[in-house]
Amino acid sequence: MGRDFQTFLNQLEAAGELKRVSVEVDPFLEMGAIADRVSKRADGGPGLLFEKPKTQAMPVAMNVFGNLKRMEMALKVDQEPRGLDAIADRIEKLIAEAMPKPGSSFFDKLAKLPVLAEVSAWMPKTVRKGICQEIVLKGDDIKLSQLPVLTTWPEDGGPFITLGMSHVRYKDGRRNMGLYRLQVFDDRTLGFHTQLHHDGAKARHGYAPGEKMPVAVSFGGDPALTYAATAPLPPFISEVMFAGFLRGEGIEMVRCVTNDLEVPADSEIVIEGWVDPAELRREGPFGDHTGYYSLADDYPVLHVEAITMRKNPVFPATIVGRPPQEDAYLGLATERIFLPLLRMVLPEIIDMHLPAAGAFHNLVILAMRKEYPGHPQKVMNAIWGTGQIMFSKGVVIVDEDIDPHDLTEVLFRVTSNVDPKRDLLFSEGPLDALDHSSDRFAFGSKVGIDATRKNKPFDDFKREWPRDLVFPEEILSRIATRWKDYGL
Repeated sequence: MGRDFQTFLNQLEAAGELKRVSVEVDPFLEMGAIADRVSKRADGGPGLLFEKPKTQAMPVAMNVFGNLKRMEMALKVDQEPRGLDAIADRIEKLIAEAMPKPGSSFFDKLAKLPVLAEVSAWMPKTVRKGICQEIVLKGDDIKLSQLPVLTTWPEDGGPFITLGMSHVRYKDGRRNMGLYRLQVFDDRTLGFHTQLHHDGAKARHGYAPGEKMPVAVSFGGDPALTYAATAPLPPFISEVMFAGFLRGEGIEMVRCVTNDLEVPADSEIVIEGWVDPAELRREGPFGDHTGYYSLADDYPVLHVEAITMRKNPVFPATIVGRPPQEDAYLGLATERIFLPLLRMVLPEIIDMHLPAAGAFHNLVILAMRKEYPGHPQKVMNAIWGTGQIMFSKGVVIVDEDIDPHDLTEVLFRVTSNVDPKRDLLFSEGPLDALDHSSDRFAFGSKVGIDATRKNKPFDDFKREWPRDLVFPEEILSRIATRWKDYGL
């Protein structure tokens, strides 16, 4: 089952999903501009392998998750009829099988042992050696400038690592893996951009000033790892274990050479170091996934103590900017995969859409089964109080028979079903730290739009609500059968 990043690239190439760029390309702006243009094609464009970065010998891979097919290949559901929804089905089945029912007997619990055995198979496995340590650089041999780190936008504060997975450890021993940007300050230091709401920030806040928090940044490995690092997981679920769930077997992990953190053994490159939470340095600006530059601010400094890598590594990178970009498909995977978890607390939800144009956290469209007065408003408030989806500035609710992915249909319902005074709900709460529209940092107003039909007994609507225009099924069936006869 296991595969490393280069195996995945070979699979993409065999499927016609990877384009090799054999001419010299500059990591300073040029690679980013190419990837931006390619990723905005209607089909997401191909994955890109820049074989000759200017001044560097290490190839750079970009846009490898940049369409639905490659996202499905990354998570090994490209042969499944339901694609990414097949993972949601597995989660739903796991929840149904693992959750004990009220009054369950000893034998009922015994019947769940196979589920526990399956879960144990996803646990990470420690190994003594990994290809990520075929080359070890320490001391004066450490030179971040030897990595083909990209500067993607002209006003960026410098080169930024954009697809490195940061591994940290809380003081209580819990581990976390997140996808944070890292600005290259010089050959030995990086900006550790862990925003207010990120687990990386919560972890470092547990360390005292002057205390060193170990950090490791891994690149590549199984592509399921990159997705898992972006996933909005509950705090009790390890990202590495979730990657094991996605691929059906545990990730092999190897201990770092300068600290006791563990990293995926088949990583392309690993940067090892430490952070003193009291040492801050100005980081940014950075052209961000919002489509704007996020402003410069003070963040911790990551001091590098070792760089390890496999022989002949490939450097994974991405560009973020105005949607659509490669990250649109990482967001799509989250939308489909985490729907069952949202249904655990809101079973009335039928489907969900997080439009890429809303940067995945600015707009949520929900189709729901309405059962009582104020039900859509209850769901809006629940969304604003649930996990990372709490950052949503806008929540649009449509009826259960409406496809939330059909934006034309959704806009039709918003413009035809909504009385602004009655159907808009305003609230306040946390916003993403990158949100620039509010006059307060990471806090601002939100709006919910009830675009459902207003019918009794669910709504106190005093007029008769009109019926949708629909042809009889008999007519639709007849024209479907005779369509070729019409010559249309």
